[in-house]
Amino acid sequence: MAVRVQEADFDIGRELADLTAGNHAIGGLGVFVGLVRDIAGGEAVSAMSLEHYPSMTERQLAEIEAEALARWPLEASLIIHRVGDLMPGDNIVLVACASAHRQAALDATAFLIDWLKTKAPFWKREETPEGARWVDARESDDAAAARWSK
Repeated sequence: MAVRVQEADFDIGRELADLTAGNHAIGGLGVFVGLVRDIAGGEAVSAMSLEHYPSMTERQLAEIEAEALARWPLEASLIIHRVGDLMPGDNIVLVACASAHRQAALDATAFLIDWLKTKAPFWKREETPEGARWVDARESDDAAAARWSK
């Protein structure tokens, strides 16, 4: 089980290989990779900057991961979230869950990304032709996360 917040990019293949290495109880992987888009809200985006409070962010991500581990029979999990200045096409986030069976892996992955989007303390600023703007929370993200509430 691992949580990392970092500026550096990550190699998806290597991360997944490391996650599953030597564990032959794993029968399925759920994976989500988030990328920087070049358009948001109908406007061009030339760059994105992500900010966070280091200890608070890592602690919240660990709590979210612990909740997934309590809900599903996972063999392994991984959350990597980047911060700093990013360009369109860059990786932002990697969430992966490994389980003996695919449904647990897929459900846990969906849960993690939905809760990460609404509960993890990250702040995003997009660079547009009209200048920089902070990205507001979206109702669609809240609705997605609500389906996992007990």
